[in-house]
Amino acid sequence: MDIGSKIKRLRLQLNLSQAELADRCELTKGYISQLENDVTSPSIATLMDILDALGTDLADFFKKEDDERIVFSAEDFIEKREDGMLLKWIIPNAQKNEMEPVMVELMAGASTSLDFPHDGEEFGYVLEGRVRIELGKRNYVCKKGETFYYTADKSHRITNCGKSNAKFLWISTPPNF
Repeated sequence: MDIGSKIKRLRLQLNLSQAELADRCELTKGYISQLENDVTSPSIATLMDILDALGTDLADFFKKEDDERIVFSAEDFIEKREDGMLLKWIIPNAQKNEMEPVMVELMAGASTSLDFPHDGEEFGYVLEGRVRIELGKRNYVCKKGETFYYTADKSHRITNCGKSNAKFLWISTPPNF
């Protein structure tokens, strides 16, 4: 770990000069400069004083930073074909998240499998064609440019009720695919 550059980054986030940080810790500006340039290493006690002045502690300072991915491209997508349907998981490993977005393409007349009641909610945005949402004993038609949303406490299925392919973004929470 590069302690010096991390101290410098924290110091700059607080808009502190090296001299200001040194004064808060009863150190010299030259010592802070040496730390930030990795010329010297602080004792644990000195590091704790510096981190206290920077508003953090040892645990947070040494906690591994998450390299959380934010943007995904088509190369990251996972595809699965089954019975007139193409499923594309557009966020890899989304089942570990709170919600799971899937791009679904249904061929004419094709349906998703019947999903039994479960905890959660489901949202969809129809990009092409039109679909029928079977929710319990009721049916709803949703066409291109429209959205659907329901709690998943009734059995449900989505069917392409048009003559061409239907495509929709389907987001469920919690993940259930």
